Amino acid sequence: MAGSRVRADPAGSRPLTRLATAGLAAQAFFELGAGVGMPAAAVLGPVPAAGLWALGTGTLWRTAGNRPASADAVFAVCNGVGLATVLAQLRGWPRRRTRLGVPWLREYEGLGPELMRFYNPILYVSGAAALAASLRENRSAPRYLPLLALGLVPLFIVTQHAEHWRLREVARRRPGWWNRRLWQLD
Repeated sequence: MAGSRVRADPAGSRPLTRLATAGLAAQAFFELGAGVGMPAAAVLGPVPAAGLWALGTGTLWRTAGNRPASADAVFAVCNGVGLATVLAQLRGWPRRRTRLGVPWLREYEGLGPELMRFYNPILYVSGAAALAASLRENRSAPRYLPLLALGLVPLFIVTQHAEHWRLREVARRRPGWWNRRLWQLD
């Protein structure tokens, strides 16, 4: 159609959206493997939370690769929420500036400084992919959709800290492999 936005990739593969999705899952599973839990683990438990994350990641990965341009709005929102998640981590937790001037987390939810050299690159890859996907993919979606999700940053900061404190309480009451770093903090 003349005047309409056309997807850059007619096959609908959305590689940047897929990379952002994989990056967010990598963050969550890194946290679980490191022994600080993962999002939703304090409420659901580690196995159901991991299952939910795996199911959500697989679904988004698969659908990003085969849905037509008419589904772009969903992926634009997902990329915006992914970017908001990364920005909330970079704003809401102790950080320093690198020589390039970008924030670098010193600590996140009990991971400790020794693991941040691994976690920060995962964070930056997922955030950069979500930003690039917002700019380059999902072109039939309104351009403001990913921007609206950035309004979630303050809410995500609060919920990240609340989840961390819930996980610490669970770790204190029921120490286990999945929260081992947290019960060692007290």
